[in-house]
Amino acid sequence: MPKSFEPSVITANALIEGDVVYLRGSDWVRDLQDAEVLTDEADAQLRLIEASARSAEVVGVYLTAVDPKQGQIQTTHFREAFRATGPSNYAHGKQENV
Repeated sequence: MPKSFEPSVITANALIEGDVVYLRGSDWVRDLQDAEVLTDEADAQLRLIEASARSAEVVGVYLTAVDPKQGQIQTTHFREAFRATGPSNYAHGKQENV
């Protein structure tokens, strides 16, 4: 039996900066809380195809499951939280503020 579709966001890496980005409408945003949560699987797949075609802006486009609890969007997999904080070899960039 196939796994049921979970609420998801479309994520990628910005081509120039390398930052983790999330799709909101037709814009890429850098804060998960600003991302558009997709709840319909067919719509999510269509949006994923459209986002993947934007190769001049982003790379590595994919859907990732989220849990929108009490107005806060939370990732359901530790990998996504890890990606959002940047490289882990030393404190710099986003990690200086954590």
